[in-house]
Amino acid sequence: MSNPGDADSRIVEHTRDLAAYLESGCKTPDQFTIGTEHEAFGFRLNGFAPPSYDEQGGIADLLRAIEIREGWQPILDNGNTIGLKAGAASLSLEPGGQFELSGGMLADLHATKAELDEHIARVRDVAPGLGLGFAPLGFHPLNTREAMPVMPKGRYKIMRAYMPKVGTRGLDMMFRTCTVQVNLDFTSEADMVRKMRVGSALQPLATALFANSPFYEGKPNGLLSNRAEVWRDTDNARAGIPARVFDDGFGFEAYADWLLDVPMYFVYRDGGYHDVAGASFRDFMAGKLDVLPGERATIGDFADHATTAFPDVRLKKYIETRGADSGRADMMLAQSALWTGLFYDDAALAAAAALVKPLAYADVLALRDTVPRTGINTKFGAGTLRDLAREVLAIAADGLKARARKNAQGVDESGYLAPLLEIAEGGPSQAEHWLARYNGAWGGDASRIFGDAAF
Repeated sequence: MSNPGDADSRIVEHTRDLAAYLESGCKTPDQFTIGTEHEAFGFRLNGFAPPSYDEQGGIADLLRAIEIREGWQPILDNGNTIGLKAGAASLSLEPGGQFELSGGMLADLHATKAELDEHIARVRDVAPGLGLGFAPLGFHPLNTREAMPVMPKGRYKIMRAYMPKVGTRGLDMMFRTCTVQVNLDFTSEADMVRKMRVGSALQPLATALFANSPFYEGKPNGLLSNRAEVWRDTDNARAGIPARVFDDGFGFEAYADWLLDVPMYFVYRDGGYHDVAGASFRDFMAGKLDVLPGERATIGDFADHATTAFPDVRLKKYIETRGADSGRADMMLAQSALWTGLFYDDAALAAAAALVKPLAYADVLALRDTVPRTGINTKFGAGTLRDLAREVLAIAADGLKARARKNAQGVDESGYLAPLLEIAEGGPSQAEHWLARYNGAWGGDASRIFGDAAF
């Protein structure tokens, strides 16, 4: 989630203004970049409890130590440091203290790897001195919801109060899940539409490939991605895979129009959050919010509002693919490689679009409902999603080879798909690996996952 501060104060007069804001993200292919965001659960090295914000050696001390170590600038919310920023990159906190790197927009996957390696080195350098470790997993394997700490971010207080009114799992999403997402560019409205459709149709496959949350409060939960299951009943007015993406005539204005029907959470004014949960952004545009009578929505307000919609593929001034559990470093890179390979080569994108075209919207929803439990083994056509994975990964590999972005050793980006190819050829997903460990070497002790999964 974003931190406070889009300062665009232009008043919104019409949905066309919002469409123009989204369209302003269009870039030429030579300007395309890759942004990767990933989250991890903090835990005490002694006992595995999640650290709170204020305790000695807690999250505030972690942020302070990194600020001193690297000179990053603090991001403040009501006087509390709730993140750090350096250039286009930031470190931020999810509601339960999940620690997130929102990476910079980088030219290639080799730079993404260098950024991730630097982040892991940062965590390894700072966290142990505070008695902390960090493990990237899709759902907290041990803690109850009530045992998770609460971070001092104003928007989260509003969300905590609102979530139970609109779904049964919203607080689980906030406090007990971690994800990895990739942010990618588009050249035009037509290019955006094709990428949104390909990305949305393939999100269930991504969920299956990256499944990494098979435990619930210390026991196997019968699922491979409990994070994905949580999203099935978080707040369906703002989450999932919107049907509008597949409608004829979909474009920037249609997406903006969908966002206007997503209930609001807040308005950020004068350094503070005003609770307008459930209110209409259309009313805000007309100056009819009860909490702020006469106040009219700005483009900056719309940019904030766009961050409170949670579809599996989200449109801002770029596209975010959001359907994967957080996981191992090589899997985080593989997530970026998958979508870069599909989106950033014209032939690959055309092949992917042709591959998913026969899928009806109902088929995509059915897969989304099923993959949390059966993962890559989910039935698909005459086979399983593994068959689809092999086709999709072959397209992505071709796309990355065609990009021909090579590192200093002359190696292109396609090698970052290797862990996904292993799964597609019959290897275990991360979740299946952990279940094997639980039933074998761990002797039924799910807490062992922290030591094995930590950065």
